[in-house]
Formats: sequence, structure tokens, C-alpha cells
Amino acid sequence: MKRNIVIATVTAALLVGGGTATALAVTGDEDGGQVKQSSVRVSDDDRDDRDDAADRADDDRDDRDDNSEDAEDAAEAKAAKVTAADAITAALKSVPGTAVSADLDDEGSSLVWDVDVLSSGGTWHSVDVDPGTGKVLGSHTERDDDADDADDTAEARAALKGTSVTAAEAAKAGAAKGTVTSVDLDDDGRTAAWEVDTAGGNGVEKEWKVDAKSAAVVADTGAGDDSDD
Repeated sequence: MKRNIVIATVTAALLVGGGTATALAVTGDEDGGQVKQSSVRVSDDDRDDRDDAADRADDDRDDRDDNSEDAEDAAEAKAAKVTAADAITAALKSVPGTAVSADLDDEGSSLVWDVDVLSSGGTWHSVDVDPGTGKVLGSHTERDDDADDADDTAEARAALKGTSVTAAEAAKAGAAKGTVTSVDLDDDGRTAAWEVDTAGGNGVEKEWKVDAKSAAVVADTGAGDDSDD
């Protein structure tokens, strides 16, 4: 149940070398703190690879889009040195609570792990973690000020009730299937579970269900793909 929490836009000058970039500036977030720029971005070579993958696809537009998207996921997964589990651990050290999701996001040319944390008091925190260093770059908070936010909180708490597998543990379980690019609490399923996306070395993205009580991993047959073991 990924929440769309708006994070203050980061503007930074980047020193490009090879496929990496070093941040030279920081800017404040909406809470008055400072949000640092990620040290990792998708390299130009990786972007060229994505373009080549799209060019090699057949004339069917959907297939071209799928191939390009898979190549992008693989490039981002390869660029991230910090795992989803470690990003979640870092976020929770910065903001106490329960991690509900973690996504490897492409913010412009930079990559960040965006971790959503729900505090015991009902405050939602969106924490940015550098996928290259594991350091927390900044965070944004949002309270249950309207009905939609209250519904999100109620749904998350209901889905988490009775679970014994955390988001970090679900990420570790999913890592056996490939490089994890996102972990999300499934608050719509009949059984408690985590939804985990992985990117393989061949660029193919697959979706999995991780049982929130046993950590058993199965292909997400409801995702509309033919994922298998």
C-alpha cells in the first residue's frame, strides 16, 4: 500500500564521473531539515543499454515498452549497492515505527530507497535512504488529517495485525528470487502477505507474495505475469 507522500524537491549540482555522481549541494525539506542528494544515479551506459533493449524489441509497442521497463529496472537494481532490507533497517534507525513499504525510486537521474514508516502514534514518515551508502538522506512526515489518511492507517494496522514477518525479513526472503526493487504491504489480500518485486540479471522483473507469518515465497499469480521459480 505505497502512499504518495510528497517529498520536497532536491536541487543539487552533480559531479559526473563514469556512471556515478557526487552530490555538491543540499536543500531543506518541508519540516525544516536538510535533504541530501543521493550519491547514486543510473549511468549513461545503463541508459544506452535500455535504449538498445527497446530498439531490439519487435514492432509491437507493448513489447517494446515492457522490454525498456525491464531493462530500466535491471539497471537501477544493479546500481543500488544497498539492499532493500538494509535500507529498511537504516530508515527505522532514523524514524522508529513499522516499515510498510520500500521502493527503489528514480528521482530524476538519482536513485533513492523510499521507505514508508508508520509510527505508533499514527504519523506516516517517508524516509529517503542512499542506495550507495545506506545513509538516511532526509524524511517527510504526514499526519492523519483527513479521512483518506485515516483509512490508510486503519488498513495498514489491520493488515499488520498478527503478522510476524517484517518488511525487512520479507525483503530478505524475496532476495532468494532476484534483486529486490520494492517491498509493499498487501492490505487487499485475504491472507497477510508482502508484495515483493525483483529484477533478474536478464532484466526481467517478477512479482512475488511473501507470507507475513511463515516468510514462504510464491509467485504472485494475481500480478498478470507468468512468474515462476
